[in-house]
Amino acid sequence: MKVLVLNAGYEPLHTVSVPHAIRMLVRHVAEIHEAEDGLAYGLFPRPKIVRLLRYVVMKWRYTQPPRWSRRGVLTRDGHRCAYCGARATTIDHVIPLSRGGERTSWLNTVAACGGMARSCNARKGDRLPAEAGMKLRFTPRVPTWDELHRLSA
Repeated sequence: MKVLVLNAGYEPLHTVSVPHAIRMLVRHVAEIHEAEDGLAYGLFPRPKIVRLLRYVVMKWRYTQPPRWSRRGVLTRDGHRCAYCGARATTIDHVIPLSRGGERTSWLNTVAACGGMARSCNARKGDRLPAEAGMKLRFTPRVPTWDELHRLSA
């Protein structure tokens, strides 16, 4: 279970584990903004959202886009396959690596259904979508920080 961390001005920063959030409360770095009803973690109610007591300047967050990650791609695409719309469990490189596609590019990766012989990831294989007779349901893009946090919460 993850706990959303808000800046002192209520902007979402990131998520942390429940034990990490409890440590923040013990050190008086944060306060509980929202807790789970009836659930406790030691002496504290189990937090869902904590808010920092001091404002953290996040200039870097607005000067650089989020770093690429598999989890980020799945989050950006709502865990839906970019080809068929089914539940996505893996990622696909739109331009295959063997054809010069970038491995860790937001613009070259999309969420895809996988794990079965008839999945979109297996069907597309080492080809371009047009060569495999498949169409992307949306164009890959670089997500914003706020979008990744809003979607993962």
